[in-house]
Amino acid sequence: MAVKLEDRPIDQVREEVIDQLIYNYSHAVISAEAFERRLDQAMAATSNEVLIELVADLDLKADIDYKSHKHAQFKPHYSHSSDNESLQLRSILGSNERSGQWVVPKEIHLTNCLGSIELDFSEAIFQHQHVTIYVNCILGNDEIYVPEHVNVVSKLFSVIGSVENKSVALNKGQGPTITIEGNVWLGSVEISVKRTMKEKFISFANSLKASWKEMNKMQ
Repeated sequence: MAVKLEDRPIDQVREEVIDQLIYNYSHAVISAEAFERRLDQAMAATSNEVLIELVADLDLKADIDYKSHKHAQFKPHYSHSSDNESLQLRSILGSNERSGQWVVPKEIHLTNCLGSIELDFSEAIFQHQHVTIYVNCILGNDEIYVPEHVNVVSKLFSVIGSVENKSVALNKGQGPTITIEGNVWLGSVEISVKRTMKEKFISFANSLKASWKEMNKMQ
């Protein structure tokens, strides 16, 4: 016997509803405006009944191929290699940046004096489940961007400075954990997500729609 709708975990129902919205939008069943409106409502919904109502008029449901594409898009990027064990990023009266697709070592050391450092994990490839960032920021600004599936533990000590952790965890069970330690003197460290979850869903939906159009042209 199926579990009653009201007894199901709301996060599970929300994920299924969002999948169905993306799938129907990618197959041109609903417009872009309707998709974004319903997506906003799905992400804000606080009951399973409201969620199910959003897809009550949609017949198409996500198939195995969709789930495979979604898994590839949203899963953490891992590598089995373990070449680099540490990374040093320094900035003195200047700026330094690490972004794009790069391999994350076990330890990262950020040294910043009157400068700025940007550390972007959005497309990074993880080779360790646990990563530690050591921060020494003096009158500088460090910006750290993490994907939604990454857990962040901040143990920073701030002296007349600021530390903001705006990160969120989409799937804590599978994602790696980044622990940030060190000192912030008269400076600032901000940890945040570069793209919102809504932006990622829309980007994924648009990529599926483009692929579906291309397949129809070839038939």
